Amino acid sequence: MPHLTVRIWRGADEGEYQSFSVPMRENQTVLDVVSEVQRSQDQSLSYRFACRVGVCGSCAMMVNGKPRWTCRTHIRSLKSGVVTIAPLRNMPRIKDLVTDMSGFIDKWGKAGNVFESERDRRDAPVAVDPSSPRRKAADAAIECINCGVCHAACDVVSWNDSYLGPAALNRAWSLVNDERHSRKKETMAAAMGDGGCGNCHSQGNCMAACPIGLSPTRSIAGLKKMSLMSLLGGSDV
Repeated sequence: MPHLTVRIWRGADEGEYQSFSVPMRENQTVLDVVSEVQRSQDQSLSYRFACRVGVCGSCAMMVNGKPRWTCRTHIRSLKSGVVTIAPLRNMPRIKDLVTDMSGFIDKWGKAGNVFESERDRRDAPVAVDPSSPRRKAADAAIECINCGVCHAACDVVSWNDSYLGPAALNRAWSLVNDERHSRKKETMAAAMGDGGCGNCHSQGNCMAACPIGLSPTRSIAGLKKMSLMSLLGGSDV
């Protein structure tokens, strides 16, 4: 049976790559490889996963230099006899393939991510027209599950600690377009503030990396346009 050479990061911020040899199997994913190493060669290897079927996003890692969901990444698609696996970049490393995502989540919060409504369960639901431009804009951004792949792909995040990042700003875009959200002005102010949408260089790395095809680049461009309109006094936020 042919074997695959796998280089896996071991340690925290300080560490090194360790090489393993794993049998190559049909329809083998990168997560399958990491699990095989942990179960049969080194039980001390730390990594995260949950659903294994491309839903939760918790298995995200750097694979050959690119952030990916490892459960969706098949070894054969990499077309390489050596696979290098590391924790997501732009986040502190805890151990091996596990990162500390608290800073990422905190930035998501700083972008005014909490949905708020002036209504409660006793009120009738807001009548939302699914075909309205605002609803379509919100729907295009709303499926983000905070896997962190776009954050790891973003070069601006890597050198600008204050930048909120594509996931956080994508969430802000979905909220300012949601007619049920009662704090649009506060959310927009957060998205326009220090570390906000003006820091994005529109390189599109986040869009290219998103495993579910979202476009934070488009969302951030929308925020930039809306912020300009706000400064000119023409925004309806």
